[in-house]
Amino acid sequence: MLDERKLKVLYAIIDSYIDSAEPVGSRTISKNFNLGVSSATIRNEMSDLEEQGYLNKPYSSAGRIPSEKAYRLYVDELLKSQATIEKKSKDFDIKNMTSKEGYDIEDFMQNAAKFLSVFTNYTSIVASPKFQDSIIKHIQLIPLEGLGVLIVIVLNNGMVKNPIYKSTKKISSNDLNTISNIISEELKGINLEELFIKLENGYSYKDDKKEPHKYKELIDSIFPIILNSIEDLITIELYFEGLTNIFNFPEYKDIEKAKSLMSFIENKDLILNMLANTSSNEDVNIIIGNENIYSPIKDISIITTNYKTGDKIFGRVGLIGPMRMDYENLINTLKRFSKDINEAMNFLFDE
Repeated sequence: MLDERKLKVLYAIIDSYIDSAEPVGSRTISKNFNLGVSSATIRNEMSDLEEQGYLNKPYSSAGRIPSEKAYRLYVDELLKSQATIEKKSKDFDIKNMTSKEGYDIEDFMQNAAKFLSVFTNYTSIVASPKFQDSIIKHIQLIPLEGLGVLIVIVLNNGMVKNPIYKSTKKISSNDLNTISNIISEELKGINLEELFIKLENGYSYKDDKKEPHKYKELIDSIFPIILNSIEDLITIELYFEGLTNIFNFPEYKDIEKAKSLMSFIENKDLILNMLANTSSNEDVNIIIGNENIYSPIKDISIITTNYKTGDKIFGRVGLIGPMRMDYENLINTLKRFSKDINEAMNFLFDE
């Protein structure tokens, strides 16, 4: 365990490096931080910290930079600090981004990711919840200009999906109302997971009455559109914003390095696996450098947290950046952001 003076020197180096991205020397610490000791003492402490693996000395530089071990110590102390937890940060007021009347979850999640990225200037990621237990409440077909038909799928939680069916012939509004009633009656009350399995297995409308039989072919052609639409709701979707923000950091001026990271981020399965490996019941989870299992992200940090409805974890939200992320501010920001998403979700789902 490091003594108090070594901790002060180490934290000063970390704070300075986060701000400047330049190796830090003893004179910089002595000048910018009032530690109450001489430059010579700071040099000795830096030498000891280097021997203990907390500092690295870049080639051809007199200064030092923090190691992953240093960042881990720094972050763990921040997470334990009540000052960090209680520190005030901006309210995002995410609830105002949507309304309970027919909200679109994709728009909500994309806007949330964009909001977070713009506010922090980092790359944001939001993993959507799964809605496999949601139930079909109503389906309405609405004619569009030309031959298109808007399929409005309303769920019991107020969420709405709006896929489009491209018809080969004009369908009257009266016929669409009749078909809407038939499909609603056929599918309402079924949860999305059951409905997906049913439609994926080639479920076909079975007419018990003679009158609506003429609509069977059209109804059966609409079912696959509904299938594709609800598939998005029973699988986790990822929403990224600020992907190019990574280029603002000097660590990613190397184009090949940046391209490797971008290729990784575009791989949904890898990202989902990464999030699964960082998942926990903790308020905030931080993975630093080589703690990541994938080579393209072994020199970045990922800060994630859960958002919930009630006590149920609903999804994850996070930030991606270099290891010298502004951890204290970003931890506070994510805490505030996840709290606001929780409130928005509880508002939408009446939890």
